[in-house]
Amino acid sequence: MKVLLAEYTIAHDPTLSGEGAAMLSILTSSFKRCGYDVVVPGSGDFAEEIARIAPGCDMGLVIAPDHLLSRYTFLLEQATHNLGCGFMSAALCASKIQSKKILHENGVVVPLLNPPSGKRVIKPVKGCGSQGVRIADGMPGKEEFAEQYIDGDHYSVSLVINRVIGDACAYYSGKPPVVLAVNQQDIRIDEQGRFTYHGGETPVHPQREAEIIAAAIKASALLGCQGYCGVDVVVSDKVYVVDVNSRITTSLVGITACMQEEIAEILVAASKGQGPDEVHLSGTARFDTHGKVTRQ
Repeated sequence: MKVLLAEYTIAHDPTLSGEGAAMLSILTSSFKRCGYDVVVPGSGDFAEEIARIAPGCDMGLVIAPDHLLSRYTFLLEQATHNLGCGFMSAALCASKIQSKKILHENGVVVPLLNPPSGKRVIKPVKGCGSQGVRIADGMPGKEEFAEQYIDGDHYSVSLVINRVIGDACAYYSGKPPVVLAVNQQDIRIDEQGRFTYHGGETPVHPQREAEIIAAAIKASALLGCQGYCGVDVVVSDKVYVVDVNSRITTSLVGITACMQEEIAEILVAASKGQGPDEVHLSGTARFDTHGKVTRQ
């Protein structure tokens, strides 16, 4: 069987291409070990490449910055079986303000939007990762928004969410998501208040692990995510959900170094509503944004 792995940044966004190449390498190796023929787009127009290649593939997955993911996933879904999140949910997750409002209205703890006082974090409305994220006293600029700064420990939860067969609204009638790992994020703030992401360590087992996982599962379910999903949280007085990424994240580089199962098999099974109940991890791994992994 043939699978299209459509990674955007390698040919089109050099600022993120290191992470993109690392994720693509991990996925390509796993699918090949599982007996799949892997096809990747050329360096031309990304949309045209997907439209050209996808009809000849049995399945596919788009890996792209949040604000572009929905558009390219839509094109993929018109031509082949999607292994990732649906395009509508990807669009909702990319709408940072709207998604936070939905989570807040449904009981998920999120940082306060546009706080009247205290430290603020300014974020791009169409941001990806830590790009353009900073602590600032002023007002957000065009295409930016402000939220409450939470001083705490940064984690993410990597999930693979089973596709619901039949009623797309009946999430809890399907199998629960498989929790791959809780990951500790290496996020640094420089003297100018700018955030940068440097990778992390996985798996980790913080004191409030069960609470962290529960918050991530609830947030991803409310936003309709399917397939691989990474939920970023900050643990302080509460567990704050700060972002829901409806796509492959860099944490997968470290997870696959410790996981006995093949991520390719998990993604394919979950896309049919049949993901495993659990995965098995051995040891821990530190990973950076260029795919370097150190086992511990």
